[in-house]
Amino acid sequence: MCGIAGEIRFDDSLPELGKLQEVAESMNRRGPDAAGLFSQRRTAFAHRRLKIIDLTDAAEQPMVDGELGLSLVFNGCIYNHKELREELEAQGYKFFSNGDSEVILKAYHAWGEDFVQRLKGMFAFAITERDTGRLLVGRDRLGIKPLYYSEGEGFFRFASALTALTRYDDIDKSLDPEGLSFYFSFHAVVPPPWTIVKGIRKLPPATLMRIEPDGRRQTRRYWDVDYNPKDHERGYRYEDWKDLVHTELRRAVKRRLVADVPVGVLLSGGLDSSLIVGLLAEAGQYGIKTFSIGFESVGEERGDEFQYSDIIAKHFGTDHKKIEIDTARTLTELDAAIENMSEPMTSHDCIGFFLLSEEVSKRVKVVQSGQGADEIFAGYHWYPPMLDTNDPLGTYAKAFFDRDRSEMGEMLQERWLTGRDLPRKFVEEHFARPGADRPIDKALRIDTQVMLVDDPVKRVDNMTMAWGLEARVPFLDHELVEAAARVPAEHKTAQGGKGILKDIGREVIPSEVIDRPKGYFPVPALKYLRGPYLQKVRDAISSESFAGKGIVNPAYLDRLLQSPEEHITPLRGSKLYQIGLLAMWLETHGL
Repeated sequence: MCGIAGEIRFDDSLPELGKLQEVAESMNRRGPDAAGLFSQRRTAFAHRRLKIIDLTDAAEQPMVDGELGLSLVFNGCIYNHKELREELEAQGYKFFSNGDSEVILKAYHAWGEDFVQRLKGMFAFAITERDTGRLLVGRDRLGIKPLYYSEGEGFFRFASALTALTRYDDIDKSLDPEGLSFYFSFHAVVPPPWTIVKGIRKLPPATLMRIEPDGRRQTRRYWDVDYNPKDHERGYRYEDWKDLVHTELRRAVKRRLVADVPVGVLLSGGLDSSLIVGLLAEAGQYGIKTFSIGFESVGEERGDEFQYSDIIAKHFGTDHKKIEIDTARTLTELDAAIENMSEPMTSHDCIGFFLLSEEVSKRVKVVQSGQGADEIFAGYHWYPPMLDTNDPLGTYAKAFFDRDRSEMGEMLQERWLTGRDLPRKFVEEHFARPGADRPIDKALRIDTQVMLVDDPVKRVDNMTMAWGLEARVPFLDHELVEAAARVPAEHKTAQGGKGILKDIGREVIPSEVIDRPKGYFPVPALKYLRGPYLQKVRDAISSESFAGKGIVNPAYLDRLLQSPEEHITPLRGSKLYQIGLLAMWLETHGL
């Protein structure tokens, strides 16, 4: 896990190394252990390293292989790097390090761009060829690792964080109306290639982009998910599907133990993280370090789920740490969490992950986390209505969209309104793609490939990496995702959601954490905007800086401020906090 950045020039000038180093230093929290800079003709790379695999200097980046004429910057972890190394050594390749970074270089040389098909892990990388000057950038199948880019007259630049690229003065940092339309209507999800900054885009998951020395680009998607069963699976009974998922899940959890440092677990007390602990114990791991966080309650809203995490910790004898956060600290640390957001993120559990990661990073450098299970195994309430609807787009939009086109017109000042309902069109086009015939499978696919990437996964990456903590997400193992996609939807929506996962859980963990109301990461003080939290949001949206941008109609803001708790999105988010968070993010990052 690291921070990467780079630039390739297409004109007669050379990359400005001082500026590139500044860009990398802005991401030093992602990689606090080491730094590196590399320049070769019109290409330059910078790197911030978090040491997880091969802790020696031999694995430093940027990594240069003079014999092969290749150089690399890489962020992530390749879990099958040892197996790939053996295969490459059998072909005659010699290695000078013991990590996964060098495996990427050799694999690219041996197998070309299709080497990504062999990688099992999370990654964002850039490889440059000395002899051709060609640059290849890529991102993992589920977008676990971020990659932002900007292009202009004579250059292409990339970085692990959007905010890192804003260090350049010649990048258009104005707001993108199309990005804003997604942010305010598509539950704050801004899908790639958009961001809310006009001059910065992001590479979609499962995508390779090749940039030639003259600036020509070619982009291709190298992976997709098919929700139709394979021929030999068409006669599967429920037990067959359950065995398939259990096998893949067991493998995914074990695979994410690959590290030269201890690996812990973020234990919320829910089914997903509890199942990870149970499967690790099943694999022979003892004394697992587990971590839970709790906040002060607000009224009858409980701020922790310690009663459930305690059950798992006791049952499996984990080395458990409970972290209790008072309301005052939540408020003061919110600014720091926003500072570490590459993009504005409205989910109130961002501050939870931020504070949890701070404490966890004092004890371990790697954790497994349960993100993705709800999207992969149909855990959300909007999936059952998608089983038999005759209007997939309308049914999905009713549940997921924060605002319809009419309300967007009431909210946004005229110059920010797009000429078409871009978010709805985006969903319509995604639903029309082949490979997901049933309405529910269309919803599961877009949530897995889009919403999950640019909400929960991005949130966890940003908040954990703010403290140099690597988070691994076994539910997003691509082989597990492929298997789960083929499971009939009824097996997933059963038992109030995640039915097949719950039945697997009954074989591994105590039933008390399965047969319980659906949990979440509770931060009551941000769910209910009251007192100092309401005042903080009020100050942000009333500031001269935000008001001067002329984004939101004053009458709309006044209506929300009169009764903040009445203006809630279908997914139970605060419409006022969504605007306030954007205002605070823009102010924090000088945009």
